Amino acid sequence: MATKDTYRGKTLEELQKMELKDLIKLLPARARRTSKRGLTDPQKKLMEKIKKFKEQNKTKPIKTHCRDMIVLPEMVGLTLRIHGGKDFTTVLITEKMIGRYLGEFSLTRKIVSHSAPGVGATRSSAAVSVK
Repeated sequence: MATKDTYRGKTLEELQKMELKDLIKLLPARARRTSKRGLTDPQKKLMEKIKKFKEQNKTKPIKTHCRDMIVLPEMVGLTLRIHGGKDFTTVLITEKMIGRYLGEFSLTRKIVSHSAPGVGATRSSAAVSVK
C-alpha cells in the first residue's frame, strides 16, 4: 500500500489550496520569519513567471538568480535553472522540497578533489627531484 507524501500532515492538494498566510504557519522558523516580511521584487517577478508558465503549459526550465526564494506548493512539478555563481543548475521541484530555499539545491562551490602533491610540496618530494 503506497502512502501519500505529506508536508506537516497536509497533502499537496491541500497545500496548493491554502492561502499564503496559512501556509506560512507550517514553514520552519527561518522561512516563516522571512515570509512574514513579504516577497521581494525579484521573488514577485519569479512567481509571476511561474504563473505564466503554468497557464501556458510550457515545459521549458525557468532560469532564475533568486536563490533566496522559498519553495512553495505552486512550484511543485516545475523545472527551474538556479544560478550558482558561474552556471545554472537544473532542478526538478518535488513535494519534499517545500519550505526550503532554492539556493540549497544549486551549490556555489565545487567539491575539492586533490591529486598528488606537487614538486617541493613535502620534504620527500624535494629529495626526489635531486635524484
